[in-house]
Amino acid sequence: MNGIPDDAPLRFASDEARWAAVLARDAAAEDAFVYAVRTTGIYCRPTCSSRRPRRKNAEFYADAVSAEAAGYRPCQRCRPQAISLTQRHAQSVARACRLIEHGEASPSLDELARVAGLSRFHFHRVFKSVTGLTPMAYAAACRADRVRQALTQQETVTDAIYKAGFNSSGRFYAGAERMLGMTPKRYREGGKGIEIQFALGECSLGTILVATSDKGICAISLGSDPEPLLQAFQEQFANASLIPGDKRFDDWVAKVVAFVEVPSVGLSLPLDIRGTAFQQRVWQALTEIPVGSTISYAALAEQIGSPKAVRAVARACASNPLALAIPCHRVVRSDGRVSGYRWGVERKRALLMREAEQEGATRLMGKGVGQGDEST
Repeated sequence: MNGIPDDAPLRFASDEARWAAVLARDAAAEDAFVYAVRTTGIYCRPTCSSRRPRRKNAEFYADAVSAEAAGYRPCQRCRPQAISLTQRHAQSVARACRLIEHGEASPSLDELARVAGLSRFHFHRVFKSVTGLTPMAYAAACRADRVRQALTQQETVTDAIYKAGFNSSGRFYAGAERMLGMTPKRYREGGKGIEIQFALGECSLGTILVATSDKGICAISLGSDPEPLLQAFQEQFANASLIPGDKRFDDWVAKVVAFVEVPSVGLSLPLDIRGTAFQQRVWQALTEIPVGSTISYAALAEQIGSPKAVRAVARACASNPLALAIPCHRVVRSDGRVSGYRWGVERKRALLMREAEQEGATRLMGKGVGQGDEST
C-alpha cells in the first residue's frame, strides 16, 4: 500500500482488508484510507457510491494528499479531499466536551446540540457513538472529577460541592456515594473507615490479587510474587480497612480466576470503577473490543473522538485497576507489536495468544469443523 502511516487502524492493515471495505462501503474505513483507480485517474473514499472498479485497477493511499501527489484527481461525488462526516462529528463532539468540561454549570442538551450544529436527537446519538457516554453521563463524570479535586482543596464539603458546579447540596448527596465510591467525609479523610476485602490466589499467569469494596470488584492485579502485589495494594488503599476475604468472597475470586483462564465466558460480577471522565471514556471503549481482537492506541484515540490524545489514551490504559475486566491488553502498537502493559508485556502477549486461540476454536466449532464429514 502507498504511504499508509503506522497509526492506520489494524483492521485495514492489508490490501485485502481494504478492498473488502471498499466493496462493502464500510463506514469504519471512512478516514482510514482512500482508493484510486488507475484507468480513470480518480481517487475516492472507501464509502463512495460510485461504481466499483476491477480489483487490478485499484490502489490504496493513506489520504487525499498522498493520492494527489501520485497524480490522481478527487472524485466529485464523494469529495475525498474534504473533511469527512466522521471528522465533522468528532469535531462537534470535541467542542461539546470542552463546553461541558469548562462550564461552571452543566449545559443543557439543547445548548450542546446547538453548539454542535445538530438536532437534539441526532447530537445525542452522535455524542454517545463518539465518546461511549451520553452527554448527561459525561457531564456527571466531569462533575465527579471536579468534586474529587475540590474535596481535597476546600475547607468544607459544602464549599467543595458548589466549587464543583452543583447547584444544591441535596442533588450532590443523592449521588455522592455512587460518584465517589464513599461518603464525601470519608473521601476527605482518604477513605478512612472503608472496608475492602481482598485475597491472593494463583492462576496460569502467576499470582492474582482480587479486592472488592461494598460497590463491587475494585482491583484485579497480576504479578509473579505476592509481596509486591500486596504492598502496591496497601499503598493504593492506604487509609482503608483491608480485610482478608471470607468464604463468599472466595467464590468471587474463583470466578475471576476462571475469567482469566477463559476470557470468552465473561465476568458477571459488579465492578467498582473509579476514574476521570477521560479514563471512563477510554475504559468504556476498551470493554467494547471483542475477544480475539486488538486495536492500536491511535485508533482507540480516534474512536473516542480525541485523535490527538494518543499519549493520554496510553496513560489511561496504564492506569486501569482491573486487569482483564477492562481489557487494556487488547491495545497494541500501530505496527501490531505488543508493548506497554501494567502487569508485564509477557502476560499481555500470553493473553492475546490465548484469546486468539479460543476465538479461533469457537469459530471452527461454529462452522462444524471437527464433527466429521458425512459425505465420506
